[in-house]
Amino acid sequence: MKKILFLLSLVLLFTTLPVFAGEAPTMNKDELKAQMTSEKLAILDVRSGRDWSSSEFKIKGAVRAAASDLAKLSADYKKDQKLVLYCA
Repeated sequence: MKKILFLLSLVLLFTTLPVFAGEAPTMNKDELKAQMTSEKLAILDVRSGRDWSSSEFKIKGAVRAAASDLAKLSADYKKDQKLVLYCA
C-alpha cells in the first residue's frame, strides 16, 4: 500500500507533461486512487528504457507506452476515457 501511495504522489509531480499546444490537467493521488477501478481511466507509464526496467515502483494495471507515440496511442482509447500519463 505504501508503494502505491508513493507512486501516486509521484504522479502528482510528473503529470504536467505538455500535450500538443497546451498543458495537460493534473490530478492528485487521492483523485487517481478513487478512479483506479474505473473503465474510463487508462494509466500510461511513459518512462523510457532503464528508467522503466530498473524501477521497482510500477502502478498496477498501467500500460507501458513511449511518450513519442502519444498521438498514435490516443486512437487506441475511447474518447470518453481519461488518460493518465506518469513517468515517476
